[in-house]
Amino acid sequence: MAVSAFVTPRVLRSWVFDARQKTLDIVSDLNDQDLLGPKLDIVNPLLWEIGHVAWFQEKWVLRHALGRPPVRSDADRLWDSMAIAHDTRWDLALPSRGETIRYVTDVRDAVLEALDAPSPPQELLFHSAYSVFHEDMHTEAFTYTRQTHGFSAPHLGPDDGAAEAALGSHSTKGEDLIPSIVSSPKPVSSPSDVSLPGVKFSLGAERDAAFVLDNEKWAHPVELAPFAIAAAPVTQAEFQAFVDDDGYERQNLWGEAGWSWRSREAVSHPLYWEREGRGSWYRHHFDTLVPLEPDLPVIHVNWFEATAYCRWANRRLPSEAEWEAAASLPLGEHRAADSKRMFPWGDDAPTPANSNMDWRGMGCVPVGAFPAGDTAPGCRQMIGNVWEWTASDFQPYPGFVADPYADYSEPWFGTRKVLRGGCWATRSRLIRNTWRNFYTPDRRDVFAGFRTCAPL
Repeated sequence: MAVSAFVTPRVLRSWVFDARQKTLDIVSDLNDQDLLGPKLDIVNPLLWEIGHVAWFQEKWVLRHALGRPPVRSDADRLWDSMAIAHDTRWDLALPSRGETIRYVTDVRDAVLEALDAPSPPQELLFHSAYSVFHEDMHTEAFTYTRQTHGFSAPHLGPDDGAAEAALGSHSTKGEDLIPSIVSSPKPVSSPSDVSLPGVKFSLGAERDAAFVLDNEKWAHPVELAPFAIAAAPVTQAEFQAFVDDDGYERQNLWGEAGWSWRSREAVSHPLYWEREGRGSWYRHHFDTLVPLEPDLPVIHVNWFEATAYCRWANRRLPSEAEWEAAASLPLGEHRAADSKRMFPWGDDAPTPANSNMDWRGMGCVPVGAFPAGDTAPGCRQMIGNVWEWTASDFQPYPGFVADPYADYSEPWFGTRKVLRGGCWATRSRLIRNTWRNFYTPDRRDVFAGFRTCAPL
């Protein structure tokens, strides 16, 4: 738990402030009815979820790390996600909007005060960082919840240093860092594969990593045969060709589980797509209907849809080991190496020059954008823009040991598929090449697409 080597208490204070501010900003324009929303299996009532992120921080930082009593005596009964069944969260006697905001700000302020103490203990720093990352995951979920409900896009500008300024430190404004991106970046032609030779690859986080989640631990050798992976994610134009070729009607493309899902849900095209006339496709971007953008990556498709497309195109999804190898292998070696990269472009943290994250642009960009983020072998946008499904089941790495928050990974092993890379609504401080996301293969509401590999 040597978090001080990873981030200073001062920076951590700015993160705590920033994460809570984003939570409040994302829902600031919604009314009380919006904050509950319809009861759905795939999202939470936002009013409950706002309280939950603060409860998680209170439980692990204030109570667990510092031994303090609960801020509210009823907090566990209201916001403990593992104890409260999902479909009952709309029926709880939740505090009002005003009471909830008071609770989340009181928790934040207590954490900030604790971090301002001389020589804060490592356990406090660890759980403060963990609570920030937990909140970052939820603010991404808040964003796709707004898409699910057809609300407008959240009113967020690029990060502008407000958190640091509020806490008395200087920060370069985010808009000064955003590169000038030409309106029509040169597209990466598809399939345009990048070939990698067979390797003995070290999958997962190295033991000297400063802060990683339990499902990334630890790096272990895997043998990879030679493979070829697409330089870019599948575009909307490419996926439209699959739709227009009756890809959703051809049972042989789907597999038993996929066809069962497709038939049960009566699905004939990606979520949020809408056809007007003969062959003219549009998609719903939050509350706006826009013409399909051919060079943008397809998004809001699930694992079943991705694998059906792959069969149609005589392609396949990469395993997560193949994905991480393509993202991590250093320049000129294309084989296992001690200098495996933390990010596709190297070991420096993400910036607005090399990746589309942190809600910048409030949506996907063309697959040819951000060449500064290319991997050494030549893959583009392996971090940011759109999450990418892999072929792999979500399973523990050898020797897995749960972190103090044991419910993060362990309950979900064997029931989910792995996604990699982050999306446009992912916080840049959260992501890295070894980061593993996981969802059930039927989920289409998340900001997920995919890239393909050549057949074996």
